[in-house]
Amino acid sequence: MPAKKSLAMLLSSILMLGSTQLMAAPSASMLADTCAGCHGTDGSSMGPAIPNIAGMSAEYFNTVMKEYAEDERASTIMGRIARGYTKEEIAAMADHFAGLKYMSTNQKLDAAKVAAGGDLYKKNCGKCHDEMGALADDDSGILASQWLPYLQYSMEDFQADKRAMPKKMKKKVEKLSAAEIEALLQFFASQK
Repeated sequence: MPAKKSLAMLLSSILMLGSTQLMAAPSASMLADTCAGCHGTDGSSMGPAIPNIAGMSAEYFNTVMKEYAEDERASTIMGRIARGYTKEEIAAMADHFAGLKYMSTNQKLDAAKVAAGGDLYKKNCGKCHDEMGALADDDSGILASQWLPYLQYSMEDFQADKRAMPKKMKKKVEKLSAAEIEALLQFFASQK
């Protein structure tokens, strides 16, 4: 075989191999890196209005992203972000974040409100928000040690019907005063 023809075949093979590499799907870690600017490099947010997502159950992550993508959950930017991924990419990110260790936040809280919130938790929230809001597999996400402003904004969205509130939760929340709700949120934020 002439040298030119061999060289042409070799270069063609290299180009085809290279294009196959370029077309490979991004890894879960690469996809998750796109979340780092807001949610932290390890899914542990440093911004008080942004939730920690490390340790979140994959099922909950998938549900939340679907709700954002379909405008079923209020957001400033997450709706647009969620629509930019395929279901497969979201599932890969969900598995990635579910495999990370949840990191507690350090925030100043009111000890009296935390104590009052603990009593309210036992009476109103303990049946659904297991382990004081720390159970990743319950269908409400991790509430324990989330940033207090994030919890407050989420509750405002629930109360303004910008986010669907489960019927059991709605019955409980409607009976609570603003001060009691604040105490509950402080309690959840205080959990480690």
